[in-house]
Amino acid sequence: MKLVLLIGVLTSVAALATLVVVALYVHKRAGTGDIKLIGELARVETKLDPEGTVIVGGELWRARSISGHSISARVQVRVVSFEDHLVLVEVC
Repeated sequence: MKLVLLIGVLTSVAALATLVVVALYVHKRAGTGDIKLIGELARVETKLDPEGTVIVGGELWRARSISGHSISARVQVRVVSFEDHLVLVEVC
């Protein structure tokens, strides 16, 4: 009986360890790779003057107009480039 309990506990620990490794792998993959937002449409959330925020794919990003002109809130824009973690956009 003790052997069955020991095998059950070891199996549970191995399964838990596997889940932790998989979760860490998936989390690491989510933060790497190419940003695939270039060309996507976005909506200006806060006025870009010179910087503000836009919503792209349901996510809030810091943004700036590529031309340097101010863009009002709720205007639709297109993502054209990135500068570090700053989205560069143009009016559609």
